[in-house]
Amino acid sequence: MQGKIASAKPHKDGGKPLWVPSQRLIDNSNLSRFITFVNNHFNLSITNYAGLYAWSVTEIEDFWKAVWDFAGIICSRQYDTILTNPVMPGAKWFEGARLNFAENLLRFRDKSTAIISRDETGITHRITYDELYRKVSVCAAGLRELGVAKGDRVAGFITNSPEAVIAMLAVSSIGAVWSSCSPDFGIQGVLDRFSQIKPKVLIAVAQYRYNGKRYDCSDKIAKIVSGLEELRKTIIIYQPETNSKLIGGSISWNEFMNRSAPPIEFEQLPFDHPLYILYSSGTTGAPKCIVHSAGGTLLQHFKELSLHTNINRDDILFYFTTCGWMMWNWLVSALSLGTAIFLYDGSPGYPDMGVLWKALQDERITIFGTSPKFLTSCQKKRISPGKDYDLTTLNTILSTGSPLSDENFQWVYAKVKSDVQLSSISGGTDIVSCFMLGNPMLPVYSEEIQCRGLGMKVEAFDDDGNSLIDEKGELVCTKPFPSMPVYFWNDPGNKNYLSAYFDHYPGVWRHGDYISITGNDGVIVYGRSDATLNPGGVRIGTAEIYRIVESMEEIADSIVAGHRVNNDVGMALFVVPNDGIQLTEKLIIKIKTEIRKNLTARHVPELVREISEVPVTLNGKKVEMAVSRILNGEPVTNKASMANPESLKQFENIDL
Repeated sequence: MQGKIASAKPHKDGGKPLWVPSQRLIDNSNLSRFITFVNNHFNLSITNYAGLYAWSVTEIEDFWKAVWDFAGIICSRQYDTILTNPVMPGAKWFEGARLNFAENLLRFRDKSTAIISRDETGITHRITYDELYRKVSVCAAGLRELGVAKGDRVAGFITNSPEAVIAMLAVSSIGAVWSSCSPDFGIQGVLDRFSQIKPKVLIAVAQYRYNGKRYDCSDKIAKIVSGLEELRKTIIIYQPETNSKLIGGSISWNEFMNRSAPPIEFEQLPFDHPLYILYSSGTTGAPKCIVHSAGGTLLQHFKELSLHTNINRDDILFYFTTCGWMMWNWLVSALSLGTAIFLYDGSPGYPDMGVLWKALQDERITIFGTSPKFLTSCQKKRISPGKDYDLTTLNTILSTGSPLSDENFQWVYAKVKSDVQLSSISGGTDIVSCFMLGNPMLPVYSEEIQCRGLGMKVEAFDDDGNSLIDEKGELVCTKPFPSMPVYFWNDPGNKNYLSAYFDHYPGVWRHGDYISITGNDGVIVYGRSDATLNPGGVRIGTAEIYRIVESMEEIADSIVAGHRVNNDVGMALFVVPNDGIQLTEKLIIKIKTEIRKNLTARHVPELVREISEVPVTLNGKKVEMAVSRILNGEPVTNKASMANPESLKQFENIDL
């Protein structure tokens, strides 16, 4: 048993924890072993997480040295310095070191399972660590034959499949740069991203399945290929039943992989050598190409996976994601710990909302990553995973993408498992990691993220740069950390990079989230600060309203947007009623009453209207700013970054 509902130390506001780690779990955790390691190596006497965190953000060089040593980073040359020029931006980490990201992820080459993959057909495949190494060696040799070299870009238009992992590892073994989009992206959305980075090779899937339907990508691939000027070769992954047309000049994945498997030549590269290019959502302009380093990603992910998530070799980690979201990059890094990763390609609701819970049961998964939207959908479908499926092995549920509501917490502990650790985590594409995470040594309280991440000097600032406790403010990080972007692609003078994070508070990273740090050292997220509303000068996070509205049985989804009213901001709430429900005046009154009762009168929107669909990005995030622009008569310039751009038409002629 991992933990229990216990009468532990009460929360500062009197609330009881929903989960408390057992002493056995605490004592056997990687985090506890790390504390012992730190105490021995630095002659310290740290006894708890609070002490470890305080040390990690005060003695940041010692902390990251400890992570490097504890992780056993494989390198051909040790570093000369840990941190030079300790400012933001401009900090330099582990200068002099030479390493390879893929070599660290492929350190295990035995018969244990590395990858388990499943799609909507239910067909499951397994790859062992020794098989993974051989497949990566074949792919790397093939890419070298195509002329791919250090610094080149290889793009994946690809599903969450073993081929994606193999290709990424092969690319990074060479020292080339990997960037990917999922195949549900539209043609323009793909070109808006890939055309900026000019890939030498494109690896694409000929088709994919979603929600019971099969989608042919042939025409899409042809148009993408024609829009990429410097592309040398396209490699297409075909499924056995595929009838897709062969794109001219392309080669099939099977043919490409039909070669000998020489030992991998792991290029030894600087710590800050580019590894990934990820993208901003791009809903208000062309997506920004965010370049992340091999060393920074490796260290940060090890810290989060090993210390905060407590992953070991006997775990099986499943995070529901696509290759267009940074959680895919995070998931794959678990290979460095020798654990098995589970890849799922398909809809989380097909054929029903039990499909992922069944996968947890079938594969005896220990750590499951999901989102509040999925948990809310399960709740509204009135399913009981803990009753209907054997979740004996499940010890941790992770959730990110938006804040977890109290209803999400209560439902998980009532209907999924009473002794599971529910860890809300929060970070972003910008840092390919997290600022706040779970913790195997700390209790879980409703609506709170358990702790700030080690080495991340996270604070909540007011507009004047004063640090706040138990008050809402901007999420900032006041000391440098290794997973900061190396730079933005095609950004002369770092103009866009500086304006993205450092314009508001010089020398301090401003992330764009609206948070409070509790007296209990937990963190509550209230939504994106760029979507924060200011009626009457009072800042309101949109997530606060979503928590209330979307907990109502009548409401399936919602979005809040601000609009100009004279010299102030008006608040409009748009709701998607559940099947068979209409937005009547009676329901509007009920919605407003619930908001006023659970929040304040200032949170009550002036306008409540019905819509058929909430506009979201390709990664499923609500686009409040796009709706606000329409309400204010401004254009939305990059609809290709949205999953459902046609949904914006609902807001064009609304009488405010």
